[in-house]
Amino acid sequence: MKIEQVALITYTIRDFIKTPDDFRTSMEKLSRIGYRAVQISGMAHDVMPPEEIASVCADHGLTICATHEPGDWILDEPGKVVDRLKALGCRYTAYPFPSGVDFGDADSRASLIRKLDQAGALLRENGLVLAYHNHNHEFVKWDGKTALEHIYDETDPKNLQAEIDTYWVQLGGGDPVAWCRRLKNRLPLLHLKDVGVRAGNQTIMHEIGYGNLDFKAIVAAAEASGCEWFIVEQDSCPGDPFDSAKLSFDYIKANLVA
Repeated sequence: MKIEQVALITYTIRDFIKTPDDFRTSMEKLSRIGYRAVQISGMAHDVMPPEEIASVCADHGLTICATHEPGDWILDEPGKVVDRLKALGCRYTAYPFPSGVDFGDADSRASLIRKLDQAGALLRENGLVLAYHNHNHEFVKWDGKTALEHIYDETDPKNLQAEIDTYWVQLGGGDPVAWCRRLKNRLPLLHLKDVGVRAGNQTIMHEIGYGNLDFKAIVAAAEASGCEWFIVEQDSCPGDPFDSAKLSFDYIKANLVA
C-alpha cells in the first residue's frame, strides 16, 4: 500500500462540510494532515455542484477516489449516479446502506440483489464501477449463507464489486482478512475502521491502530486481492474528527505503507 492510496471518507467529518466554505476549509485540513484522496459521503447534494467539489479537491491535491450515493438513486435511478460520478471525475461509488431492505423476506432481498446487478451493469456500460458497502446487517443467514455471501454470489462480478468495511465485518461475526481474500479481483475499495471495547463491555470505533484489528494482515490480504483504495472511516469520534483522522493517518503512514 502506498500513501497515495490512503483516503478519508468525508462521512467522518460530515458536520464540517455543510457549506461551501466549510468544505473548502475541511479539504485544506485533510491535505495538511497528509491525505491525498477522499471518498465523498455524508454531504448533502445541494451544498455544492459536483464540478465545484471536484475543483476544490483538486486545488488541495485530493483525488476523489469514490462516493456514496443515495441508495434509491442507485437502485431506481442509476442514470443520476452516472451523471454525478462523471461530473466529479470519479470512477467508483458504493451502495451505502440497505435502507428498507428486509433480509428476512425473500422478495425484499431478491429485489435488492437484482437491482444492484442491473444498476452495476448500467454503470459498467458507462465506464464506472458499483460496489457494495456492508454493515453487520448482511451477516444474517438464510439457506446456510450470510446475506453478504448471497449478494456477491448472485450478482455478476463485472456488475458489483466490494467495499468491505472491516469494523462491521468483525461485528457481524466475520473475519475481515478472510473476506478480503474471498473477494479477490472484486475488492477495489476497503474501509479501514478499527474495533475496540471500553469499560462496561461497550464496543466502540477506534482510530486505526488503536483498537484490536490486525491491519497488517488485513491490508496484506486486500492488496493481494487487488485493492486500489484504503479508506479511513470513523463514524463517531471522541473529540474533533480531524484529530482522529490524523491519528489514523499517522499510524497508517508509520506502520502499514510500503
